[in-house]
Amino acid sequence: MFWENVRMALREFAGNRLRTFLSLLGIVIGIGSVISITTLGQSATASVQKQVAQGGLETIMVFSGRDAAKEVRRLFTVELGERLKSEVPGIREVSPVAQAGYYLKNGQDTYENATVLGVQASFPGIYSYQSSSGSFLSEEDGEKRRSVVVLGAEVASVLFPDEEALGRYVRIYRKGVARSFKVIGVMKEKTGTMGMDFDGSAFIPYETYSARLERLENVQRYAMGTAGGVDVLKVAEKVEEFFTKLTGNEDSFRVMSPSTIAEMFTNVTKTLNLFLTGVAAISLVVGGIGIMNIMLVSVAERTKEIGIRKALGASPKAIRGQFLTEAVTLTLVGGLVGMALGTALSFLATALLNWSFAPQAASYALAVACSSAVGIFFGLYPAARAARLQPVEALAFE
Repeated sequence: MFWENVRMALREFAGNRLRTFLSLLGIVIGIGSVISITTLGQSATASVQKQVAQGGLETIMVFSGRDAAKEVRRLFTVELGERLKSEVPGIREVSPVAQAGYYLKNGQDTYENATVLGVQASFPGIYSYQSSSGSFLSEEDGEKRRSVVVLGAEVASVLFPDEEALGRYVRIYRKGVARSFKVIGVMKEKTGTMGMDFDGSAFIPYETYSARLERLENVQRYAMGTAGGVDVLKVAEKVEEFFTKLTGNEDSFRVMSPSTIAEMFTNVTKTLNLFLTGVAAISLVVGGIGIMNIMLVSVAERTKEIGIRKALGASPKAIRGQFLTEAVTLTLVGGLVGMALGTALSFLATALLNWSFAPQAASYALAVACSSAVGIFFGLYPAARAARLQPVEALAFE
């Protein structure tokens, strides 16, 4: 009986194509909007998480506050990094980081506004950063304040486009003062994270940076790598507690991690998705009203048909089931078209934005459920009205 009602509904739609199309528009737009909004939101989140993960989700940065008192800033020392490593569970490596913009020059080739970072030997382990040739800085390089440098992939390609960089010298200068450094390594390409441009940077020992480039009274920031399998957000909270206890002032430092940024972005995206989905749901309500309207017209047009069926023994339940099935079928067809349209639009948008296409199975299940619910809710009254018609009155209807 059910499938017979479905076939009758499809025949009715085929006989009134324009009216059916106009009735479906609200459902198609509503479902299409829900699918595209949820898919784009998930795709944006997945793309951001992927980019952040490439930079290292397991890292934590601590910045000393610029407005902190001098006696507080003096607490940020190289030795404090070792205390962090031993006193905060979950921290695997720590490196002080100093950085500033400098010019790098090799003969006629110049790399303008390169970021020169003073770091320790543990730095590449924190970010899973690998060298393509040579080696990274060693602990001995820092202890002896050697004038050695490791170049990021982009810096190396600009300064040494046609020759091997290893063993060559580059001059690092700023405000008219130049220093010569020997290249001991070149790093592989790596996606930047938290404002750090790996490829456009040059790395020298932290102690050399402080001795030859810029006299440092305190550590500007610490880079930390967490142990595998730990909750980075919880470790970041422990780090925050450590520095709060150390300084007695939460405003004297900032703790940041890619995991925190990814979580914040995900929460913002979810909130925005809920809001936009709510707006799109209005189209479903409008579409539902259109379905109710067209079903009422259909009942009026087929009054005699209803009277004949009742005269032949059709029960009110059968009549109600016929028109309710017709309404649900109409909304499901609109839902399927809307899902196809929403998927196509979101796929096109993610391709243009160079995002990962990440459709959600839950959103498609929700679309089917919403289509069915709209059909039942807005089709119930017309179906009940058809079921209540008296055979004699229906047969006499003009």
